[in-house]
Amino acid sequence: MTSILEARKIRKDYGGVRALHEVDLLMESGEIFGLIGPNGAGKTTFFNVVTGMEVLSSGEIFFQGEKINGEKPFQITYRGISRTFQNIRLFSEMTVLQNAMVGHHCKTRCGVIHAALHTFKMKKEEEVIREKACEALSFVGLLEFQEQLAKSLPYGEQRRLEIARALCTEPKLLLLDEPTAGMNPRETKALMELIVKLRDTGKTILLIEHDMRVVMGICERVAVLNYGEKIATGTPKEIQKDQKVIEAYLGIEEE
Repeated sequence: MTSILEARKIRKDYGGVRALHEVDLLMESGEIFGLIGPNGAGKTTFFNVVTGMEVLSSGEIFFQGEKINGEKPFQITYRGISRTFQNIRLFSEMTVLQNAMVGHHCKTRCGVIHAALHTFKMKKEEEVIREKACEALSFVGLLEFQEQLAKSLPYGEQRRLEIARALCTEPKLLLLDEPTAGMNPRETKALMELIVKLRDTGKTILLIEHDMRVVMGICERVAVLNYGEKIATGTPKEIQKDQKVIEAYLGIEEE
């Protein structure tokens, strides 16, 4: 396999607080990679700097061998990195289909003039966007709900819609921030199957997850953050036995 994402000595400071400290991470194409750690460990901050939502204090990030830190979020999305958020961020008053179509915005080629004049080129592009959005909805099992308002979907289906919208950006690397948060066991199992299905279509997945059953069940490799530092990387079985990881989650018993 070849590397798709490489982070070198990533540091992110907020005033006097260091959220990430010299974090290195290397992801291979086609794998499901878990990023875990206690609350406040720096996991979402890592997602933010990779996707350009936060500016690095120092370090470098490479996607498919090209340096991307310093680029805007829309530029990084166009390159092929997309994400979901820990807190659902759907357009609640728009339909399921419209939410999915929004994901294709970064790929549109028609400008303001075409949109204002409703040109043939614009209409054709709109048809293509609608078709691809329907494909994404079908993939996640939401096509039958395409005309419903996003806010009317059950919580678990809203999570799936976020993934569908992310897929509409045509990503090579998909970052999922706690995708099973708030789900019941049945919904969690179904989403785990969806993530594996995504990987099987050629996507690379980086996921933050607190549910260790999910991490141990579908991730091929795992990195662990604690207080902004990476303390371990390995297979799920190796991580389970790592003493630093055990101490980070359970604490050290005082003598």
